[in-house]
Amino acid sequence: MIELKEIEKRFGDNLVLKGVSVVIAEGTVTALVGPSGGGKSTLLRCINLLEIPTSGSVRIGDDMLTFRPGGKVASRDIQRLRRQTGMVFQNFQLFPHRTAIENVMEGLITVQKWPLARARERALALLDKVGLAEKADAWPSTLSGGQQQRVAIARALAPSPKVLLCDEPTSALDPELAEEVVEVLAQLAREGTTMVMATHDLRLASQIANEVVFLEAGTVVETGPASAVFGNPQRERTKRFIATLRQEQAAGAA
Repeated sequence: MIELKEIEKRFGDNLVLKGVSVVIAEGTVTALVGPSGGGKSTLLRCINLLEIPTSGSVRIGDDMLTFRPGGKVASRDIQRLRRQTGMVFQNFQLFPHRTAIENVMEGLITVQKWPLARARERALALLDKVGLAEKADAWPSTLSGGQQQRVAIARALAPSPKVLLCDEPTSALDPELAEEVVEVLAQLAREGTTMVMATHDLRLASQIANEVVFLEAGTVVETGPASAVFGNPQRERTKRFIATLRQEQAAGAA
């Protein structure tokens, strides 16, 4: 289970998250949706402490850290919690000087100190899982955007994290390439992978998510099962946002 409790995040005088509380059950997929600047990517990055909350608490499984304004948290505690997560970024962030399989192996070798042969076996199995076993020795520059993102997903899965975090995983891709990534994430969801994703992609969120959290101006406007939030939102602001997403998706498909 993941629990975010009363998360506040400030950047200087700018209050980006205003006491956000969210509980994410193991084996579920939660989509963070909302307008740009609403706080969804910041909240996602607070889970793995790429952004350190100003106050509040973060729990992943049995590990919990509490934050207070001006307080310090030991780096070893941050690393312990962060190692329980895998992160998929919007712009892939692959090492250009390493092949696909080397990108997947990197964290296993340098952080977890796996033997080379074992890391290679794990990386190849994951590339096969995302449909890219034949591209193991390819350089990132020779791969399409969809293929690069699938390598990034394999890399994030390599250390067997408790939760996979995805920050706008399809936003840098055209619709056809995005479909490749949606299919891989959907398969992971069917296998029971715990995921939290910040996304504007209505197709991705509606196909994969069990739960939806709608954020605006750093607060939770509405939360609930994906079928309810997308099919019958209760708040007027949520209704307008979902309608806008549907219009954008229809225009993009035209």
